Amino acid sequence: MAIRLVRGDITGVPVDAIVNAANGGLRGGGGVDGAIHRAGGPAIMADLERRYGSSRHCPTGSAVVSHAGDLPARVVIHAVGPIWRGGDEDEPALLAGAYRTSLDLAAAEGARTVAFPSISTGVYGYPLEVAARIAFETVRAWVGEHPEALDDIVFVLFSPDALAAFQRARNGTAPVE
Repeated sequence: MAIRLVRGDITGVPVDAIVNAANGGLRGGGGVDGAIHRAGGPAIMADLERRYGSSRHCPTGSAVVSHAGDLPARVVIHAVGPIWRGGDEDEPALLAGAYRTSLDLAAAEGARTVAFPSISTGVYGYPLEVAARIAFETVRAWVGEHPEALDDIVFVLFSPDALAAFQRARNGTAPVE
């Protein structure tokens, strides 16, 4: 089982499951969410509506699944991370939950390869260094509990700063809050 880091655009990564940093209303948005919906086309939104209805909602710290539309993946896992409010409103547990639920759903869908963005670090304002550490620790722990479930997990990081933060988290040099 490999956990890899790459810099790039998650919408072009050929994997079984792409994780989307979604909003709770599952309506598309900006950043990685908007990019995934644009690249995947209207089939993603249509499948979300078919599965979860027009008044759909996904709780913070959880995730749901849809078809991947035109993306080079079978499914999209829409993970809802927390908005950063200073760290005193259970943000670490909610962020870890978004990663853990995404991995659980990927395994349930029969995915062997999964691509993650950096969840909650864009407009949701989660400090990148802290979020990277939580992401890496959560994924490592999940893999330790499910060593045969997946073959490859890749963090696809759009910016050089995000890649560097995840490299520090992988190496155990990310700051602890």
